[in-house]
Amino acid sequence: MGQPITRYEAVQKVTGAKIYADDLPVPGRAAYGWMVTSTIARGRITGIDDAAARAVPGVQLIMTHENRPPLSPLATFAGGGLAITSVAPLAGPEIHHDGQPIALIVADSFEAAREASFKLAVTYAASTATATFGDPGATERNVADINPMFEPIRHNDAAAALAGSAHTVTAEYRTPIQHHNPIELFSTTAYWDGGTLVLHEPNQFVWGLKHAAAEQLGIDPDNVRVKSPFVGGAFGSKAAVTHRTALAALAARQLGRPVKLVASRDQGFTHSGHRQETRQAVRLGCDAQGRLTGYEHKQWEFTARSTPYQNGGLEKTAAMYAFQAVHTDNYIVQGDRNVPTFMRSPAEMPTVYALEAAMNELAAAAGIDPVEFRKRNDTRIDPVAGVPYTSRSLNECLDAAAERFGWSRRNPAPRSMRDGEWLIGWGCAMAMYPTLMMPSTARLTVRRGGTATIEVAAHDVGTGCYTIATQAAAERLGIAPGRITVRMGDSRLPPGPIAGGSVTTASLTSAIVDACNRMAETLGVDNATDPAAFAAAIAGMDRPEAEVVGAWFPAGMDQSSVEALYEGGVRISGGTTADRAMYAFGAEMVEVRINERTREIRVPRVVGAFAAGRIMNTRTAHSQYLGGLIWGIGSALHEATEIDHKRARYVNDNIAEYLVPVNADIADIDIIMVPEVDNQINALGVKGIGELANVGTPAAITDAIWHATGIRVRDLPVRIEDLL
Repeated sequence: MGQPITRYEAVQKVTGAKIYADDLPVPGRAAYGWMVTSTIARGRITGIDDAAARAVPGVQLIMTHENRPPLSPLATFAGGGLAITSVAPLAGPEIHHDGQPIALIVADSFEAAREASFKLAVTYAASTATATFGDPGATERNVADINPMFEPIRHNDAAAALAGSAHTVTAEYRTPIQHHNPIELFSTTAYWDGGTLVLHEPNQFVWGLKHAAAEQLGIDPDNVRVKSPFVGGAFGSKAAVTHRTALAALAARQLGRPVKLVASRDQGFTHSGHRQETRQAVRLGCDAQGRLTGYEHKQWEFTARSTPYQNGGLEKTAAMYAFQAVHTDNYIVQGDRNVPTFMRSPAEMPTVYALEAAMNELAAAAGIDPVEFRKRNDTRIDPVAGVPYTSRSLNECLDAAAERFGWSRRNPAPRSMRDGEWLIGWGCAMAMYPTLMMPSTARLTVRRGGTATIEVAAHDVGTGCYTIATQAAAERLGIAPGRITVRMGDSRLPPGPIAGGSVTTASLTSAIVDACNRMAETLGVDNATDPAAFAAAIAGMDRPEAEVVGAWFPAGMDQSSVEALYEGGVRISGGTTADRAMYAFGAEMVEVRINERTREIRVPRVVGAFAAGRIMNTRTAHSQYLGGLIWGIGSALHEATEIDHKRARYVNDNIAEYLVPVNADIADIDIIMVPEVDNQINALGVKGIGELANVGTPAAITDAIWHATGIRVRDLPVRIEDLL
């Protein structure tokens, strides 16, 4: 463990040989579906004329709310289920958002289904739609009234602490709508093998999808099989159950043949959620010595009228520094939009951006270097919960990043550094992500010839999970990684964790360790941590093979959490618990260059230092940190989904106009992995890292922009026009 082993599927990926869900073979001749979606954001369907669509050669089925077979309702994540929305597929004539599926057309070819979709005549009675904050019809609710997880925090008297502060900052920050846009589109292939439904779908939780599909269709979960061998990007967008799964399954059952259904790139913008836009109001104070006093933070998240999705996040920012008093409130504002969903660091990205931007502003107001300011306010306990951190290496990260970056050469005065016509700015921020874990199982089979197999219904969403699982088993068993086979992404395998919340590595490797311990008992190995003894016992087995199933659950849970996993349930623990606070930390420093005449913004240099417990594979970890920092640059300068305020419709729902960083935008990125040992979190001392690196980057960039220009920009993304 820890070695930079190349991903075993790397060659297959770069040569195009890797098989994804939509590539899996199906029996017989498949039919092809196309979802017809609404062209209004609010109102009712008043009529559907399908005569011309049915006349297209090859059309086999047109399904609408008028003829859809029965479906049982599914609970959303907030309600303990997995549905992305409380609105069932083709439930009725009501329109809740632009792009809502209103019909499914299935034909012998994709082209015929698409052609028929243009000939389906739909009439509406449209109502005035609410697009965003401040629009007529928007309704505000306190999140505490919906989800007790996000109750307001009232720790000491924040107002009094702020009133007595030597320096204060009061500011509002805004983050935009963002969409995942994974390379692999949202697809479902469904067919019935006798009484068993088989689903090929890129998914982040195949056991959950198996149970949700069974519940929705009214069949036994044992009669559903989900295959998702590899996922071509997800970032949260493939965790929830969307409309297409049930629609494809119903059509396949009705036609008696496989049905392939793919949401197009533009349909993906309304089909599978997005990062919700937010407003963040922060008041932050410190005394004359730069010690933090009061911290007030209010968040408003814009969500759907139909489903009150919320992320929260202020319970995490409240734990970050040695605040003397904390006061937080979470609100949602509902309008006529599709339901948001998880997107890489869903709660942390917007809330930590606001906190870290305010920290930079307060450091400047107090005349203190922003790195020193953070170190001065470090804490070894969660100030609200009063529980200790199991490990917290923020200061070590700040020191490592500052040394590598050359931070000591920074002139603190705005507009004081330049290179010809380029204004230079340096900025910094903290990155953090809670260490979250989930129950997991794993089946281990060893063979006398010195080979082994790990089987678990976990998911590789591009992180190198197959390789990590191989390394975890190899170190315990004393078997070379090349002689270990890992099977994942199939609901016929023992259940694994959801690929979300950065839980997979910590949870799955802990289950593999448990399986190895059980195998040691089976083979009579006295020391399960001695790979040589293990390898000798395997070679000397009195049978061809031996099999065990390991199971693990985080501290604070019990065996019932594993039983819930077998039922498709999601139970996650971590962050701040009853007796400990578990987080990974990082420090990010960036250089921006802004052309004094054109205001073009460049980021030529980024240094990120991160501490996240035991690193299982330095190569895959480097990839995760690199991707996170690039994502953070995109969040700061590029990504935003634009909306038509009159019609509540997205206007850049494509990857030509939805901007993400390209090679020309990314220059030198330097990553430091700060050693950290934490034996209190799980069997191997592993923390999740997939959602850590993108959290701090936007605040570091906006601070660097201020340092270069003297202009404070608080709304993301920062564009040229913000600096004119």
